[in-house]
Amino acid sequence: MKNIAHLGRCDETGTISSMTETNAPKSSAVQWLDIDEDHAGQRIDNFLITFLKGVPKSLIYRLLRKGEVRVNKKRIKPEYKLAYGDQIRIAPIRMAEPKPDALPSAKLEKVASLEQHIVYEDKVMLVINKPSGIAVHGGSGVNFGVIEALRALRPKERNLELVHRLDRATSGLLMVAKRRSALRHLQDQLRAKTMRKQYLALVKGRWSPKRRAVQAPLLKLPQTTGIRAVIVSDKGKPSETRFRIAEAFERATLVEASPITGRTHQIRVHTQHAGHPIACDERYGDAQFDQQMANKGLNRLFLHAFRLTFRHPVEENELVVEAPLEPKLERLLENLRR
Repeated sequence: MKNIAHLGRCDETGTISSMTETNAPKSSAVQWLDIDEDHAGQRIDNFLITFLKGVPKSLIYRLLRKGEVRVNKKRIKPEYKLAYGDQIRIAPIRMAEPKPDALPSAKLEKVASLEQHIVYEDKVMLVINKPSGIAVHGGSGVNFGVIEALRALRPKERNLELVHRLDRATSGLLMVAKRRSALRHLQDQLRAKTMRKQYLALVKGRWSPKRRAVQAPLLKLPQTTGIRAVIVSDKGKPSETRFRIAEAFERATLVEASPITGRTHQIRVHTQHAGHPIACDERYGDAQFDQQMANKGLNRLFLHAFRLTFRHPVEENELVVEAPLEPKLERLLENLRR
């Protein structure tokens, strides 16, 4: 029996032969897996969604509901957490062949260019300087995002997972784990608030040096039109962002924002709530200010994740990774200085 790095398939004689291909949307044989330490503690539904790439979530939950996925020969619920040494049996999966364009081509220019944006990489993780305008993952009308592109570029890296997320319009540092253990370690730091994420944002008006933090509960509104929106509301979740002035201009301020919590659109909504919306924010911005910045050459949201400070998931030493502003944003700042 092989561990999770391999997948076992029973032949007609009942013996188990190993195979290394994990993307198996269509299988006519029983699959067997042994869980190693790297995947212990993960929910079975999340594990299957990652492991059986290309298989719809609805089919995965149907397999669980019907008992066609069993752990240690027993039926389990989707929320079951895997333990080291667990043995998973997956019944034959039959579905239509995936469409040729289900995953982006590694030769696609937009995909291939992402290799040049990797600013840090080792055996267990990588950090990429995500360009503005690229989603972190596919869905909601987006064919593919950073994670799908990286999987296409690195087909041998079977466990690539996002550690956290960035808005599509936001640029900057995005962490991707190569191992489940690294993913858990880094996300534990996020939950414990020991990882520090710092952003640069150009906001409307003169930010007061006395305003060092915004504490305002944030509530997600239902996506009735397919557009996600967040508002400040007493019914929302507690949220805090700390601010520091990086540079002041006549009618704008470059602020450094450090989110303490990690709510959707947090920095964008907190700056708007403070009366200083971010430049060229289509959802929470100020039309007049945005037009002024557009006249100076800005055509994207001025929000950039420029620094990450965290403990390495294996070495345990503190790492600081930085990504400078893209030239377009630097030119705008030079324009404002003049």
